[in-house]
Amino acid sequence: MIEVSKKDKKVTVIGGGTGLSTLLRGLKRYTEDITAIVTVGDDGGGSGILRKDLGILPPGDIRNCILALADTEPLMEKLLQFRFNEGNLKGQNFGNLFLAAMTGISNNNFMEAIKRMSDVLAVKGMVLPVTLDNMTLSAELENGEIIKGESKIPKKVIEHKSRIKRMNIEPRGARAPIEAIEAIENSDIIVIGPGSLYTSIIPNLLVQDIKEALLRANGRKVYISNIMTQQGETDNYKVSDHVRAIIKHSSPKIIDEIIANIGEINNFYIEKYEMENSEKVELDIENLSGYNVIKENIVSFSKKYARHDSDKLAEIIFNAV
Repeated sequence: MIEVSKKDKKVTVIGGGTGLSTLLRGLKRYTEDITAIVTVGDDGGGSGILRKDLGILPPGDIRNCILALADTEPLMEKLLQFRFNEGNLKGQNFGNLFLAAMTGISNNNFMEAIKRMSDVLAVKGMVLPVTLDNMTLSAELENGEIIKGESKIPKKVIEHKSRIKRMNIEPRGARAPIEAIEAIENSDIIVIGPGSLYTSIIPNLLVQDIKEALLRANGRKVYISNIMTQQGETDNYKVSDHVRAIIKHSSPKIIDEIIANIGEINNFYIEKYEMENSEKVELDIENLSGYNVIKENIVSFSKKYARHDSDKLAEIIFNAV
């Protein structure tokens, strides 16, 4: 049984991509006081098209987090995750269109649209964009090349055979919603990750308001390391390399402890990931002195991928309170 005191805990999670929504599904079993702060740098796929055509922030990661926290029927979730396969809407996700339409009837107020969609789906908690500014990502590679646009970065890293040296956002002075700042400052637990290091996690930390709120916050700050490396972003990275990149773009004081996977990946998945030039992220604990490192088997398996086990992660996070 979950203790009542744990249910009272306020949790803020910062990130994006499938990693963030996966974690939220586990956390909502423990508390309804959850805030998800979501990156809005995506410029590819259906989200990128809507961003360009309608001038709205990319809805994809926001949609996934809303659905992860929703108390809704399986059919409704299936509907909102439906992707059109033909015609002018080919590649578009119905949930993205729903959020875009909600923005339209909310006088183009994206925050209001998120709140209304959350109300319709009986969301437990709150989902917030990291900024309402039209944020664009750029990467400076070690060879000096500058790559603009989230969707182009991994491809160009591979093409140039040069690692990412530093990430930047435009506008540099992007501001975070006051609700996001207050959530961080008032949380008992603040979780960073899991997700794509340079395109889902670090961009949030480049919003100055978010970094400053993290430095002021008294809550426990937990980083969840990725299970596998990502081609074009974290090739050959160990856990310490992920942590070092986060610190480089923010501050050593925004992480108190690290949750890292020590579960085995069987040969079927290892071989599959090798075809994508990806490998298991090695835990090099000798390079993580000064941090409380929680070593656990936090991996689960789908038909295609090794993912974080959302229930196990949530259990670890709350049992360490």
